[in-house]
Amino acid sequence: MSLQPEISQRDLRLRSKEIMDAVEDGQSYTVTRDGREIGELVPLRRRRRFVSRTEFAAMSRTSPGFDLERLRAEQEAVLDGDLDDPYAR
Repeated sequence: MSLQPEISQRDLRLRSKEIMDAVEDGQSYTVTRDGREIGELVPLRRRRRFVSRTEFAAMSRTSPGFDLERLRAEQEAVLDGDLDDPYAR
């Protein structure tokens, strides 16, 4: 038995707007048919678009160090030293 509220298939059909609004607000449901669990309605995880300055600073403190000279050396090893200027005539 699940911890989330159970709704019958019939309730889902008759009260779909009310139930979907609740799902949109974060509520999960177990859907039943003839008393048997047949599925779950769960809200989709929403992607965050913003990270606060405080959270970014905390993540940055634990991130690995960045060596600019090593990056440049790796780029030089991969790239051809004579890059053509796309605007040269």
